[in-house]
Amino acid sequence: MTYLEKILENPDYSELQSLLIGKQLLLEDLPKEIQFYKDKGYLLFRKGLVFEKGKPFCVRCGNKDGSLFASFPCARCGSENCAYCRKCIIMGRVSSCTSLISWCGPPLAMNIDSALEWSGSLSPGQKVASSKVVEAVVSNKEILVWAVCGAGKTEVLFEGIHKALASNKRVCIATPRTDVVLELAPRLQAVFPNIEVSALYGGSEDRHKYSPLTISTTHQLLRFYQAFDTLILDEVDAFPYTVDAMLQYAVQQARKKESSMIYLTATPNSKWQKECQTGKREYVTIPARFHRYSLPVPKFVWCGNWQKLLKKKKLPQTVLSWLKERLEQNKQALLFMPNILLMEKILPIVQQLHPDIQSVHAEDPKRKEKVQTMRNKEIPLLLTTTILERGVTFPNIDVAVLGAEDRIFTESALVQIAGRVGRSAQHPKGDITFFHYGKTVQMVKARKQIMNMNEEAKKKGLIGE
Repeated sequence: MTYLEKILENPDYSELQSLLIGKQLLLEDLPKEIQFYKDKGYLLFRKGLVFEKGKPFCVRCGNKDGSLFASFPCARCGSENCAYCRKCIIMGRVSSCTSLISWCGPPLAMNIDSALEWSGSLSPGQKVASSKVVEAVVSNKEILVWAVCGAGKTEVLFEGIHKALASNKRVCIATPRTDVVLELAPRLQAVFPNIEVSALYGGSEDRHKYSPLTISTTHQLLRFYQAFDTLILDEVDAFPYTVDAMLQYAVQQARKKESSMIYLTATPNSKWQKECQTGKREYVTIPARFHRYSLPVPKFVWCGNWQKLLKKKKLPQTVLSWLKERLEQNKQALLFMPNILLMEKILPIVQQLHPDIQSVHAEDPKRKEKVQTMRNKEIPLLLTTTILERGVTFPNIDVAVLGAEDRIFTESALVQIAGRVGRSAQHPKGDITFFHYGKTVQMVKARKQIMNMNEEAKKKGLIGE
């Protein structure tokens, strides 16, 4: 007997509520006996695919790209050309005759013990942001928390989440990456030990749970419909959320009509920055890290036509000197590269300086092991693509970018890369160098953003150095 069949044995239908409240599931995801609850008026059926001015639109994922629709001979409706959405088909086929099913019956009773157990303290900058988050939760508003890398954004959320849970509100923290979900879930469970925290990602075992607090990848939000009273979107500037209209649609669909929305980022895009500066977007900044030291400011170092040198299996002398200095000082370092191909060409050259130097990238099968080995201080220097631009912390590290003029290194990426330096209270300073063959607007913007945050922190008395 499947889980979905077992829920029908429960006479108070609470497990069925748990499965369907705030969700949008397909008929084939549910047992046939669901008809009983349809007859009672407990189920909401919405068309999964509609036509607007003759063009298909997927209600689940928001797809309206004609090239991402197809048709098939459908046994259910008998049509030889039943249209379906290809974009979200991995989550089950949504076609012209498909319904998205949600619960609209009696609400599920929740007795939430929202006790907050955290012995830490907030910095002055964190306190200001925390109070703004609480205000947004209470008044169902939207706010952007613009916090520098290493400011302690997660801790800023605690009071807001506590306020929401105490008001019987359902909370979701969404992030583009699975590894962040896996990191945040146990942290939040420890802080709110008396409630159930669900972690949703591809293959997660928590997908049937109805929890007061959910930590989810943005992809998993496609399963939800008007589910959350408070939705917190972490890393709003990160790939793939920034370039995927489907994920942006999913976030909005997962919110209740009356809800609060908290966006978190260290690097809002130019449009959002302008909206903040002109008063069109509500925001709060945390311009200083919790340890109250200023952010390391990138140095620009011209290194000539480094790719031409690389063809001769050589590196610019400025880069070699920087690497040798770190090795002599026994100081761990990251060297960011524009792409995997260039990185693989450079690796044997720098391994002549030290045989334990390694490289890592997104498709590396030993990616996690290498990062852990770096944390264990068994690797003196790690070559990397932008895969390590965010989400990792090494306590005492210097960082350089080779080829900072490359298009891959946007303002956001460069600010995040610089943010790897000086994150620890024991080692709040470090070197960040952009080696380049010509300065770019993105490089200048990144350094200016960092300097502006330092200046704001000084004016507000948030830097204690």
